[in-house]
Amino acid sequence: MAIVGIGTDLARVERFRKFLDPGNKILKRVFSAEELQYALKMKDPAPHLAARFAAKEAFLKALGTGLRDGLAWQQVVVVRDQLGCPSLQLSGRAAEMLVERAIKASHLSYSHDGDYAVATVILES
Repeated sequence: MAIVGIGTDLARVERFRKFLDPGNKILKRVFSAEELQYALKMKDPAPHLAARFAAKEAFLKALGTGLRDGLAWQQVVVVRDQLGCPSLQLSGRAAEMLVERAIKASHLSYSHDGDYAVATVILES
């Protein structure tokens, strides 16, 4: 396999703390119900949301497209396995683009500490 894309993103945690205000519709537009459920059960959801947003941005950068050509935030979902290892679950146009580009695997790593969250995505053919 060969690396066909690498993306990294850094997100400010405070930005996501502001989105937690009641009635704010941004979270539901960006995150899946599962992502919100996971983050909102945490003592401080903001770092978890920031890390997931950074992962979505890192994927779009690795793909080289940004958020266009029919891509939507909720087509890129961060999931975790039983051990807590994160990965991307893609649907819709995001999944189609991987097939069109013969991308066989995606790898995700993210972390949050203090004011920032960071994520890196590697795409392989």
